[in-house]
Amino acid sequence: MSNQAQTKQMTSGEGFIAALDQSGGSTPKALRLYGVQEGAYNSEAEMYDMIHAMRSRIAMAPAFNGEKVVGAILFEMTMDREIDGKPTATYIWEERGVVPFLKVDKGLADEENGAQVMKPMPELDALCERAVKAGVFGTKMRSVINAANPAGIAAVVAQQFEVGKQILGHGLMPIIEPEVTISIADKAAAEDILLAELTKQIDALPDGQQVMLKLTLPETANLYKSLVDHPKVMRVVALSGGYSREEANDRLSNNTGVIASFSRALTEGLSAQQSDAEFNDTIAASIGSIHAASVAG
Repeated sequence: MSNQAQTKQMTSGEGFIAALDQSGGSTPKALRLYGVQEGAYNSEAEMYDMIHAMRSRIAMAPAFNGEKVVGAILFEMTMDREIDGKPTATYIWEERGVVPFLKVDKGLADEENGAQVMKPMPELDALCERAVKAGVFGTKMRSVINAANPAGIAAVVAQQFEVGKQILGHGLMPIIEPEVTISIADKAAAEDILLAELTKQIDALPDGQQVMLKLTLPETANLYKSLVDHPKVMRVVALSGGYSREEANDRLSNNTGVIASFSRALTEGLSAQQSDAEFNDTIAASIGSIHAASVAG
């Protein structure tokens, strides 16, 4: 990576990664949870204006800084916008000390063998070039595993690493995210298969090359400890996956070396109707609790 300060922060910084990358499909729900109903906007453009206002409010909160928030994942449209008169990636790094990442996937393909790989990304090279120019450090892309099906899990992991190598070619750090759905009956078995597939792909990376991993909090504490300690893994981060912030924090604190990368659990309790003081107090409490769980191990 070209920015040594960002690399150092992502390798050893004590904190978590904020996921501010809700896309088109998940934006209405995120806004509803924030107290903005669908009747409050008349177009997709207005909807995106409102979600950007929410993200800007989070990024400008005093507690949102590199002491506890080491990185943030941005939606493409967020990267293209400004916060407080500066491009978003520039603002969060220069003003807040938070390392910027970019969500690059375009959604999920239909389920096959109990899993959903990512849709094709024909514009990925162009998007990576834009991200580099914008000062982005890395990327994130999500697949979903809905069953302990070896063929489906292998397909998800193989695609993630194939695309990850393409991203590495642009000098960006890929966050590989094969999410295991928290409600499936065979979640623990799926996680065991996933660990084996991830280990196989990581072991095959060239010496000196690294990726990051974003994983569902596992049923077995410290299941992914071998990946946390792997020299080809810069960082393992955890998604909240639908768990409440309390449960996500509890599970996270039992996984040594794993830090959070929460979205809904981060914004839980925030409201458009709050005063700035109320909003800042609420986000500060959220950041504090997630940071504490991230460093507990």
